[in-house]
Order: sequence, then structure tokens, then C-alpha cells
Amino acid sequence: MKKSLLILCFSVLAFSSAFAQNSPEETIKKLSMDKWQWMAEKDIDKLDKLFDDKSKFLHMSGTWKKAEELEIIKTGSIWYKEAKVHDTAVEVSGNTAIVWSRITLVANVRGNDVTTEFTVTEVFQKRDNDWKLLALSFSSVRDTHQIKH
Repeated sequence: MKKSLLILCFSVLAFSSAFAQNSPEETIKKLSMDKWQWMAEKDIDKLDKLFDDKSKFLHMSGTWKKAEELEIIKTGSIWYKEAKVHDTAVEVSGNTAIVWSRITLVANVRGNDVTTEFTVTEVFQKRDNDWKLLALSFSSVRDTHQIKH
């Protein structure tokens, strides 16, 4: 009886732990959302760990690499105050994940408050147990733009 009860308890724990784990898509979606928060908070340490050393960032005013992006965030040259995420699609293929998000970005750019509609494309790659952001691209779109799932 005790053995059966013990087996049942372990089975329930294993079963519930399997459901508690996030799918790769859910993990990436959360990481993308966390990134927006870290950008708003200017949390350079967390962003530095997330951004791959060779990552690239495409904005309306240019393209730059990791060090420049971190410096822009740190100094507040662009302050990503809030990214209101309206829709997100995530696709994972092997160790690569692509995130498409339709957002309204509330930012302060060189002292001017702006609100802009974007579709953002992010490319992540899994290395060991960590996901690294390889690329982030802002595309200016109409507010009627929809992401196809």
C-alpha cells in the first residue's frame, strides 16, 4: 500500500511538472516581453546578457551593434518608456526563434516624446541553455497592420 501511494505521488509530481514547463514559444514570448521591460528600466546588465555580442539593431534612424544599442539605452538617447504589445507570433525552428510583435512604442527620442506604431522582428538563438538576441528590427507600419499567424 505504501509503495503504491509513493508511486502515485511521484507520478502526480512528474505529470504536473511536465505541464508546468513552458514550451519554447512561451519561453521566447516571455523573454521578448521581459526585454521591453528591461529597456524601459534601462537595465543594461540584463540586456547585456541577452544581446549576442554580434547582435544588430535596425531603427528608423539607422543600424547599429550591441555596444551602441546599450549606450543609447544607458544614456537615454532613446528611452523606451513603454512598449504596448498588441499581438505577437513566435516560430521556433531548432535553436532559432523568430518573434513578430505589433507594438505601440512610447519613447523619448533625443528629448522628444513620441508614440509610434511598429512591427518588430526579433531573432533569437539558443546557446547551451540560454537564448541570445541576434537581431531586432523596427518596421514602421499603419495601426491596421496585422501579423499573420
